[in-house]
Parts: sequence; structure tokens; C-alpha cells
Amino acid sequence: METQRLMRVVMFTLCLSAMSGLMFNFVLPDMREEFGLTTAQVSWVSSSYSLIYGVGTVLYGKLTERIQLRNLITIGLLLFAVGSLVGLFSQVFWMVLVSRCLQAVGAAAIPATAMLIPIRYIAPERRGSAMATAFVGLSIGSALGPIVSSLVASIADWRWLFSIPLLILITIPLYRKYLKEEELQSSGKFDWLGGGLLTAAVTFLLLGVTNGSWWQPLLGLLAMGLLIIRIRTAAVPFVDPGLFRNKNYTLRLIVMFIVSGIGFSLHFLSPLLLSEVQGLSPGWVGFVMVPAAIASALLGKAGGRLADGRGNTYLFLVAVGLLLACFALLSTFIGISPVLIAVFLILGHVGQTFVMIALSNSVSLSLNKEQAGVGMGLMQMLNFISAGMASGVYGKMLDVKSGIHWNPVHFYTEGNLYSNIYLVLAVLLIAIMLFYYVQFGQRESEGIVLESPN
Repeated sequence: METQRLMRVVMFTLCLSAMSGLMFNFVLPDMREEFGLTTAQVSWVSSSYSLIYGVGTVLYGKLTERIQLRNLITIGLLLFAVGSLVGLFSQVFWMVLVSRCLQAVGAAAIPATAMLIPIRYIAPERRGSAMATAFVGLSIGSALGPIVSSLVASIADWRWLFSIPLLILITIPLYRKYLKEEELQSSGKFDWLGGGLLTAAVTFLLLGVTNGSWWQPLLGLLAMGLLIIRIRTAAVPFVDPGLFRNKNYTLRLIVMFIVSGIGFSLHFLSPLLLSEVQGLSPGWVGFVMVPAAIASALLGKAGGRLADGRGNTYLFLVAVGLLLACFALLSTFIGISPVLIAVFLILGHVGQTFVMIALSNSVSLSLNKEQAGVGMGLMQMLNFISAGMASGVYGKMLDVKSGIHWNPVHFYTEGNLYSNIYLVLAVLLIAIMLFYYVQFGQRESEGIVLESPN
């Protein structure tokens, strides 16, 4: 019973975290006008949050080896609240930027600990349902974020958005109650150099994608090379190189990276499709996308039960099937009624939620206790990097004007480019489904899913 209450607290925390990550994207024009900034300047409100949040998940994951989980989440949530207070009373742009950075430093503790709590507190045979509870929180937050942002901005100053994350303070005593004292796994010096190289690699790679430059990705690759040398030579490296010799782990990370990038098209391309092809206003675009987020929240627990009852591979194949149906329908009926587009998006969003449950659960089961912190942190970070890179790739693809369509059953005069992109994504999903089934499906029963990490 206590573990169920704990997972509900995790769900609420993730909901507020997801809302905070999204809400401020909708008021950037208001900030730009108030402070007299360019679009590039004000975009750092989102970019800085994303960069710190992405890297912070791994750093917090590593720190769980040295700091009690309940102390780490307490520190993170307090920093998150302090950042929110700074933003609430900000009068100049640099204060807004500082507040978002502080929020990100604190919020990064949330996904890191949220993925570890099921590993440490939930039996493997019930872990799928626990993971599903966490992702339900993310789905609810994603659905509420745009709605709350539009509502607050329409009736009050945008700064009041910073008051909503303060609700997270009520979870601290609950975490202190339900999270027990644990035996720490690591001793010795913390590999700050390795952590710094990882931070530099991720930062430069994401900045390169965002800015479209060539030298920043080169610096990122250089930092990555130095990190590889560091983890092979350090006495106590930031990332144990043995982690990447775990085939079950590394193959699933690769699959997650690719599928996350494909799934991100639902968030990146769908609003543009509804605006440019369907001709909807921003308000109606949000309205069309809300049912998909709500469906993901309502059906998330069903995905968890499928993972526990039928296995992670079964859930993964069902999830990819839903995504495949979504993209095939979008590619074929790109110019149909927005109501049916909303139905197609439900298939895709539910499929993406199921994919994340299946992969997160199977990744957690492929790690031993000593590897779990940094291993799950790396998973979260790669998921974030995938979304960042995908946005750059989709943006470049949309710049290519094409009057032809590749889907032979697409008969609409508009939306050819979107139809082609969704068709390519559907083909990629078929390839991933076949690879995953061949690699895991023929030998993975739930007795084998509780794999040794070798």
C-alpha cells in the first residue's frame, strides 16, 4: 500500500515537472515584447532549461550512489521551488533566465529519481504498472501545460505561471515519509572530470542541432572522445565502461533513441500540420491535441498491466503497432477533417506512452543495482537528446519544398511533404519492429526478462 501511495506522489511530481517544462513556451512572445528582446534572445528561457535538465538527469542518477534518495529528491524539489520564487518576483530578463536555470537544476532530480523508485521499491513482476503510473503523470502534465498556460496568460501576468510549480513543496514530507534509509553503493572520489566532459558533450551537440552550426557538434564529439578515454582510464569513472558491454541494455538504448525521435514528431509536426494544412488557429490546434494526451493518461495503467502480464516485448510490439497505424493514417488522410486527425493522434500518443513504459521497464530489468542510477539517467538523457536532434531534422525536412507525394493512396492536393515524412517514419517503425522481435521477442518471456545484465 505504501508503494502505491509513493508512486502516486511520483505521478503528481512528474505532472508538475512536465507542466513547468511546457508552460513557458507559450508566453515567450509576451516576454519578448515586455523586455524588448529578439526571438533568439528570449528562446534561451526554454533552451537553457532544456540543456540543464537533459544533463542533470545523469548527474543526479550518479549522485544516487552517494546520497540518500530522499535527501536528493528533497534538494532537487527545494531548488525547483526557489527557482519558481525567483521567477515569480522577476522584474528583469536576467532574473527570469536565472529562475529557469534554477528550476532546471532542481527539476532534473525528478526523472532521475522517478525511474529509480520503481527499481528499488517495486518487485520486478509489478514494475510495469509502477512505470505506467509515472508516465501517466507525464501525460497529464503534457495535457494540462498548454491549457494552464493559455488560461493564466489570458487573465493574469505570465509571471503567475511560476506559482504553479510551488505546489511541488507539498510532496517533500511525503517523500521523506515513504522513502527509507538505504545502503549507499559508492565510495571514493566523485569523477567530476568525467561528469564535466559528459556535460560538455551533450551541451555542444544540442547547441549544434539548435543553432545549425558545424563547429559546436565537433566540440561535442571531441568532448565525447575525451569522455571515452576518461572512463577507460579513471580508477572510479563517472560511467562504468562495463555498462556498455551489457548487450541487453545498449541495444534497448539504441532502440529507445530512435523510437523517441520518431515519436517526437507527434509533438513537433502535429501542431504545424494542423496549422498549415488544416488552417486551424493556435487555440484550436491545442484543442485538437488535448484528447490524445488525455487518452494516454487514461490508458497508461493498462499498458503497465500488459507489461506485467504479457511481457515488455508484447507491449512494445503493440505500442509500435499503434504508432505505425497513426503514421500510416496521417500519411494517407493528411487533408481529412481535424476531428479524424485528433483520433489518429490518440493512436500515436497512446503508442508512444506504451513504448516508453515497455522500454523503461525492460531497461531497468537489464541493470544490476550498482548500475541502475547512472544507467537509467543515461536512458533519460538519450531520450532528451533524441527529441532535440529530431526537432532539428524535422525542421530541415520541412524546409524542402516538394510537390510530389510518395504514398500511392494519398489523394489530397495539400500536405504532400507531411505525408511523405509520415510515410518514411512508418517504414522506419516496421524495420524497428522486425529488429526488436528478432532480437528479443523469440527468447523473452517474463522469466527471461528478469535478465542478468550480461
